[in-house]
Formats: sequence, structure tokens, C-alpha cells
Amino acid sequence: MTADLRDHFARILTAPVFGHLATVRHHGSMQVNPMWFEYDDAGVIRFTHTTKRAKYRNLQRNPHMTLEALDPDNPLRYVEVRGRLAEVIPDPEGAFYVHLAKRYGETDPHAPADRADRVILVMQVDRIGGR
Repeated sequence: MTADLRDHFARILTAPVFGHLATVRHHGSMQVNPMWFEYDDAGVIRFTHTTKRAKYRNLQRNPHMTLEALDPDNPLRYVEVRGRLAEVIPDPEGAFYVHLAKRYGETDPHAPADRADRVILVMQVDRIGGR
């Protein structure tokens, strides 16, 4: 991967764009949903989620996940990140949800009603590619 591509991928991953997170369902098909996320230079991506949804159950059975995000300036360019669930951090106050809401432009966000079930999904990045 060239330095320009790495810079391009990093720009997409640090922009407040929605990512499309794919997980594997129990019968083997894929589930893809738009997600807020935050990329960390240490090679992880964090998502806010709840323990009550199918995506969480999918990741408990099969930790593999793929995130795709489009370049906000050119939707024909994208980054694909392949990895696995490395950690689930309880977030019963919904603080990370509020943090991401601010990252995505909300000016006065509040913790969601489902905050008691909130967790932070930590994706260990194994491979980054795209166009």
C-alpha cells in the first residue's frame, strides 16, 4: 500500500462518515447496517451498540467483521477494513454514544434510552484496503 493510499484511507476513517458494518448471521448470511464509528491510530475501531440486537449476537458467535466507508468527497472511493471483535466494553451510561454523537455533529446529545444495555464494540483491524 502506498503512502498516498494510507493517507487517503486514514482521511476517510477519521471523517464523520457512516460506515457499513457487516457481520455473519447464525446461518451464514451477512448482516450489514450503517454505524457510527471512531478509528484509533492504534489499529482499532470502536462502535456504540447494545447487547439486545442481532449484530451483537452475531459477533458473539463469530467475531469476524468488515467495515466499509465511502469517501465524503468522492463516493467512488472507499475504504474496507477487515477485522474481528477484540473487546466488548460495558457503557451503561451511554458516554461513548454521546461522544460519537458529538463527532457526528450533534450539538447537545444525550445518552439514549437504552443506555443500560450499551457497550463499546472494539474491532481489531487486520487488513485495510479499498480504492
